[in-house]
Amino acid sequence: MARQELKGRGTVSLMINVLIFQVVRCASLHGCFAAIGQSPPPRKRSTVFPTAVNSLGSSVYLPVYGNVYPLGYYSVTVGIGNPPKPFQLDIDTGSDLTWVQCDAPCTGCTLPRDRLYKPAKNNYVFCKDPICAALQSPNPHQCRNPNEKCGFEVEYADHGSVLGVVVSDSFPLRLVNGSVSYPHLAFGCGYRLQNRGPHPPPATAGVLGLGRSKASISSQLSSMGVTRNLFGHCFNDKGGFLFFGADFVPKSGMSWTSILPSSSDKHYSSGPAQLFFGGKPTGIKDLNVIFDTGATYTYLNPRVYENVLNLIRKDLRGKPLQEVKDIALLICWKGSRPFKSVLDVRNYFSTFTLSFMGSSNVQLQLPPEAYLIVTEHGNVCFGILSGAEAGLGTSNVIGDISLQGKLVIYNNENHRIGWASADCSRKFSRF
Repeated sequence: MARQELKGRGTVSLMINVLIFQVVRCASLHGCFAAIGQSPPPRKRSTVFPTAVNSLGSSVYLPVYGNVYPLGYYSVTVGIGNPPKPFQLDIDTGSDLTWVQCDAPCTGCTLPRDRLYKPAKNNYVFCKDPICAALQSPNPHQCRNPNEKCGFEVEYADHGSVLGVVVSDSFPLRLVNGSVSYPHLAFGCGYRLQNRGPHPPPATAGVLGLGRSKASISSQLSSMGVTRNLFGHCFNDKGGFLFFGADFVPKSGMSWTSILPSSSDKHYSSGPAQLFFGGKPTGIKDLNVIFDTGATYTYLNPRVYENVLNLIRKDLRGKPLQEVKDIALLICWKGSRPFKSVLDVRNYFSTFTLSFMGSSNVQLQLPPEAYLIVTEHGNVCFGILSGAEAGLGTSNVIGDISLQGKLVIYNNENHRIGWASADCSRKFSRF
């Protein structure tokens, strides 16, 4: 599910304040960019192996489930309440609010009633609460009645939506040092789900919002002193891991670039960057990109997308691939026999590179496995799409497909994003 959050504000019935999150998705009602690799000149890429560098650290580690294809999302399971009840949440750095399907009661919920979150009367967050204003930043709604419930609405590009109220409850979290913390975090209780688009309803219970605002889970944990305000993830075709806090940040081997400063933009945006293909400049410059785990695939603005697609097609001339129709994605190729994995075709395709001009030419590489999938029909498909088809306008969004095989760290304290090639299947003995 591709989700790019477009901020807005409005009101609905039920006499509650409503925060409208407009979210662009590419897959389904629950679920946009790493950066494009380079090669001039080719250099050996090191692989980092994150380990807990501070045995007494205040960090949280969560196993990740999912893949780009065929599932189309990555998720974690968290416990909410006392006693805690497990909820599987889609990981989304492109939106701030965490929400779960909620028995309040619920219309349109996709999970059995016994798997929905049931709020108690003392769980509701009211308009006067600072977290409600944080959700509506930078233009918070003025409370006419401080005792109104704080509400929200999430809207998706495929016309799906989630409406509900904001609540607060316990999130038991086991820390690296072996202790358990019980912070009360604010999140959305979604009790009206509508799925009017072409995609199936969500398989998860909701969304884990990891954006830059004070309402995100990382910011809330930091404000309570549970962890520092930074987190990271590492995805592969079998899942991976997610962490909050500084204990899994490697001391070396990371490439860092600054988050673009903007009070109105809560996305993890970076740039400007220059695009290379096969080690050669493409003439495409001044690209700003958004890192968004809520997007299954990577999206480029229409002009850049057409140039990139032309580069791919030109590069494939004379190679044993033929364009073919496949229901998975728009642009696909077949070979003389069905492909089993991207490794079968990676030698036919070249590496993209984004060179971030404002960060001492820091580069993010996208080798073929970071923009291609192999479908159940044995075809290879192009996992970079036009943002115009997803309602993204001129935005450039790097999604899950381009984040695989990388440790990606979002440091909200120092306002920067870092990445390195990593073994995302590595197991940590302390967990």
